[in-house]
Order: sequence, then C-alpha cells, then structure tokens
Amino acid sequence: MYTVVVADDEEELRRAIIRRIDWESIGFRVVGEAENGVEALELVEKAEPDLLLTDIKMPFISGIELARQVREIRPTTQIAFLSGFDEFSYAQQAIQYNIISYMLKPISVADLTKELVSIKEKIDNLFQDFRDKQQNRMDKSSFLMPLLMDGYHAEDKEEGEKMLIRSAIESGVLKDYNNDFRYAVIITSIRDEGGKNCTVQAHVHSVDSILKKYMKHESFYWNGKVISLLIATPAALDKYMHILVGDVVQSTKRIMGLNCSIGVSRVMDRLSECHDAYIEALNALDYSGKADSGVHYITDEEHAEGIDGQEILNIVTEVEALIRGSQGSELERYLEELFDRMQEMRVSRAKANYLMVQLLASVCKIIYAVADGEEIERIQKNTLLQSIVFQDGSFREMQGKLTEFCLSAKEMVGSQRKKSSRVLCEKTLQIIESEFGNGNISLVSVSGEIGVSPNYLSALIKKETGKTFIDLLTGKRMEEAKELLMCTSMKIKEISEKCGYSDQHYFSYCFKKYSGVSPNVLRQQIKAEGKD
Repeated sequence: MYTVVVADDEEELRRAIIRRIDWESIGFRVVGEAENGVEALELVEKAEPDLLLTDIKMPFISGIELARQVREIRPTTQIAFLSGFDEFSYAQQAIQYNIISYMLKPISVADLTKELVSIKEKIDNLFQDFRDKQQNRMDKSSFLMPLLMDGYHAEDKEEGEKMLIRSAIESGVLKDYNNDFRYAVIITSIRDEGGKNCTVQAHVHSVDSILKKYMKHESFYWNGKVISLLIATPAALDKYMHILVGDVVQSTKRIMGLNCSIGVSRVMDRLSECHDAYIEALNALDYSGKADSGVHYITDEEHAEGIDGQEILNIVTEVEALIRGSQGSELERYLEELFDRMQEMRVSRAKANYLMVQLLASVCKIIYAVADGEEIERIQKNTLLQSIVFQDGSFREMQGKLTEFCLSAKEMVGSQRKKSSRVLCEKTLQIIESEFGNGNISLVSVSGEIGVSPNYLSALIKKETGKTFIDLLTGKRMEEAKELLMCTSMKIKEISEKCGYSDQHYFSYCFKKYSGVSPNVLRQQIKAEGKD
C-alpha cells in the first residue's frame, strides 16, 4: 500500500478527491491533506509519503518550488500535478523534480482514478526495478576495480592521466576525451535490523536504478559493499550529490525495509585520484554504526589539513628508499625540505605526529630486517622510540597498552565528533540569528556556508535539537516578528519583509500557525492591555 498526501487550496475540491476516490482499492492510503505549499512540505517531511498529489498553483509556495523543496528533503516521494490548461506548460518545467504525472483540471473522479492506477503501476515498476536482481549491463569492473582499489601511478602525471582516459574510453566508462568531468566515489553498505551486513551482488542494480536518474556512474560489488564511481560536471555533483545518496538510503528503507549506510569521498579532478577517493569513501563509511542508516561524507567527518593519506604513504616510501640506498646528506636534505613544506602548509601537529609514527614504524621495519641484536638493542635505548614505539613487559602488557591506546583513540574520535556536532549546530544557529531576514536562506545554503553536506547538517540538527532546520528558522522569524509587533510601530508588511517574507499573507499565515493569533490580533491585544 502506497501512502499519499493530497494538497489543494480549494477545500471543496480537496475534500471531494479524498472522499470520492476509493483509495484502498487502487493501492493507496491518504496520510494527510494540505491547503497550501507550506503545509504540504511539512507533511512530506513528517509523513514521508510515496506520492504527493498537488495543485500546481498553491498559496505561499508554488507547485514547482514545492517540488524542488520536496526533492531536497524527500527525493523518493513522487509528485503528481493537478493543473489548469494555462499552467500545463509551466508544470512541465518541473520535469526534473520527480514529476510522475500531469493532470488537467477539471478532471472527473473516473479519470483521476484511472490516472492514479497508472501512477501506481509506475511506482510499482520503480520499486521492482530497485529490487530487480537481473542486470543487463556491460561488465566494466576490469577497468574500475584496479583504478579504485589499486590506484595508478606514473612519473609523468599528465601522460598517465591521458592513458587512464584512453583506457576508460576503451572500456566504455567514458565516451570521449571531450569532457569537463570530476569524479567521486560512494560506497554503499546494506544491513538488516540487527546490524548484519546483507549487501549482495544484486544490490548493484538497486543502487544503479537510483544513480542513473541523476548522473553518469559505474558500479560494482566487492567484499560486501557496492562501490560506485560518479562521473559528472562540477555543477552536477554539487547539485545532485546530496539528493542521490539520500534517495538510495530512503529507497532502501522504504522498498526493502533495510538500513543503508553510504560513505562519500571528496570530489576529485582526475581519474588517477580515484583510488584516493575510494579510500576516503571507505574511511567515511567506517564512521557508521552497525545499525546506522545514513550518509557519511569524509568532508563532514575529517577535515583536510594540507597533507593527505596518500602523500604520507609516498613520504614513507621515499624515506625508506633514502635509508636503503642514498647518502646521508640526501636523506637529511629531504627531511629538511619535508618539514619546511609542512610548516609552510601549516600542517596540524596531530597530522605531523601521525606522520612521525608512520616514519618511525617504517624505520623500525628496516632496522629489524637488517641489524644484528647488538645494534637493535642500541637503537631501542633511544628515548624517542621508547616513548612511542617500544614498551617493556610481556606480550599481554603490550596488548593491554595497545588496547588502551586504541580505546582511548576511539573515545577521542567519538568525543570529537560530538563536539564538532555541537559546534556546527551553534554555527547554524548563529547564521539563522544573523540572516533570518534573508528570504533565500535554506538548509542547502547554510550547509554550503559552513562546509558540510545538507544530509549531514539536517540529521545533526534533528539529533542535537529535536527540530528541523525549518522549525528553527521559522521559530526565530516568528519570535523576532513578535518583538517588532509589540515594541515598534512598523507596518505588518515591513515586519514581514524584515523577517524574510516577501508575501505578507504568507507571513500572516505562518505567524498565526505559530502564535495562535494573527499579527493584527496580537497588536490589538497589546493595545488593549496598554489601555488597561
């Protein structure tokens, strides 16, 4: 049974649609009704319907704007428009917003029922396509797997990139050399309610059925995960990334009843950087719990600090080579240049310490491979190594210290994430506090301003405050409006504009819904109290 929200500002028509359609017989259940775009959007966020049946001309938020905002918060919700003849071409502009049907008013109950049956069949097909285990797709994993999992290194980076693009064209991943594509990797893990990984090969098709709606991509299954390489222009990645991953998570929950976690890498400029993107997506996925369902961007979890993981590996490899086969002066010069560069890049102390540990471990590996017992004993007395690498005592004691260190690191990561969550919420509240009068402020604009994904910020706000971004923004605007109504002689139109509303009627509607009385009534009450 699919759920539906009916939205129309004509109460008589809306009620007739709800009463006269035999919804259950055609596979639907009405879970809410709305008389304007604001109510419709709130219902979509709370009821999470499979279908929104809405008039194209709605008060406060137009049908197309409503479709855009619904897509931002609930990309799996399909939308069917009811529109007058003059608005039909206008409605077609919203084709990119999951519009599953256009219906012209006036429409009879019989015709509407017939169209709803057709809509159900379309949703059935979408659900079945997501579940479908048959895959009619070219196997391109022979190119993708080595690219993502092994990486590609060449002395001449430009030539190496050209060779990779040539291989991508030959394998069918790219069409030609003429592109302005960027690349990102997402890794999808599907779990049951108990947290057990149940991702299988068939889920590649499920993920692909969503991704193909938004951008070019290639996916394959490996070791209990679906790995997808996204290939798109910078504008497309910026516009659709948070929508498509949200769509995959929501579809997995709605259609399969399973939890879905997705790790998302940074956007890379070159194919040769896609291995780094794969590692980042894996690391991002590691931040999800066993019973977690959501999206984890590496940019939300870990901030870049001028020197990345791959570069650290390159540095360690270079130092190993210099220790094995160079003059001491070359090694000394390389390290001096390295630390000069780190200082110029303002690499954090934490990242520098991590590099030190990697280098010390690498040096110890070489020492144990080539030195005799006497030399090893001398090296072990080095106080730096003693403090970081070597521990006296039994294996059990060493295990205990290592376990303690790992648990401490895990606790620190968890604590840091909680702290980061509070900081981001505080930043969001500060932006709302200072920019509530901007009519264009939105979850997407704020997330871009503070440098996190909309998915992450939305979930974080809900977790930290128990409210949605819209709740917080509306609350601030209404409290400010109350203050202005009580303490100034500003006209209501001026107050509505100052609080971010270009439409005075929309402002009055929101104010009455929030406060229980209209702005005019509140002002009259204040005057009456003053006379008393």
